[in-house]
Amino acid sequence: MSNRKEGSTVWYIPDGFIPVKSSGNLESHEAICVLNCNEQDAETQVTVYFEDQEPIENIQVLVQGKRTKHIRTDWLDGSGRKIPKGVPYALRLESNLPVIVQFSRMDATQAENTLMTTMAYPAEQ
Repeated sequence: MSNRKEGSTVWYIPDGFIPVKSSGNLESHEAICVLNCNEQDAETQVTVYFEDQEPIENIQVLVQGKRTKHIRTDWLDGSGRKIPKGVPYALRLESNLPVIVQFSRMDATQAENTLMTTMAYPAEQ
């Protein structure tokens, strides 16, 4: 095994949007999946950016060591503010330890559901 660093401490997700309405039994939503390969717990902080309003800052999420955490973006709450449905947003996730971040979107607005997933963008260290 090598001693190379796994992950990054800053990640960006520029395209977020939670639809107002869903159809069928599933609810449209988006999620950040954080993989922490470290022995120690990772202390992460999420910032939500908008086109026409101040960001939601300092959303703290703990990801235990050697674990993964799925974070529904519609459940994020920072200082009593949540991401509104029908509003474009972007995310920055910062961590005290290198982690790996993936972003997923479940679109249940049509008769057939669509699942999209992509790696977040890691900032250079």
